[in-house]
Amino acid sequence: INDFSYLHTNCFELSIYVGCDKYPHESELPEEWENNRESLIVFMEQVVHRGIKGIVKDVHGKGIPNAVISVEGVNHDIRTGK
Repeated sequence: INDFSYLHTNCFELSIYVGCDKYPHESELPEEWENNRESLIVFMEQVVHRGIKGIVKDVHGKGIPNAVISVEGVNHDIRTGK
C-alpha cells in the first residue's frame, strides 16, 4: 500500500517495525511506544527537514495547481495540489 500511495497520490508513507511481532497485542502498545518514542520522534524530526520543499508559483506569485514536478534522474514525477 505504501508504494501505491507514493506512486498515485504523492503521499509518502512509511511503515516501521520495531520488534519481531508485526501485530503486537493492543495491551503491548503503550510499552512499545514508551520503548521507542524518543527514537521515533528524532527520526520524524530528521525526515521533515530532508528533500525539496516549496510552492510552485506563476509570474504573479499565485500557486499553480496540478503542476508537474520532474527531477532529472528520478523516474517519478509528482504534481502539486489544489
